[in-house]
Amino acid sequence: MYGYRDDERTTGALPDHRIDLIERGPFLAPRCSCGWFGPARRSRPLARDEAATHVLHGAGHHP
Repeated sequence: MYGYRDDERTTGALPDHRIDLIERGPFLAPRCSCGWFGPARRSRPLARDEAATHVLHGAGHHP
């Protein structure tokens, strides 16, 4: 896999919603164990916020 797991995780995640933050060059892309993924962002706080919103609101998933 290209990139690596960021050691920062979204706290309070349920077992079926484990978030990995993948770095790809200057971008950070959130990905959830349920299949959801967010767009790669240059803004690390925005990528983390989108992942947290997914976990808190069960924003569904898309493959």
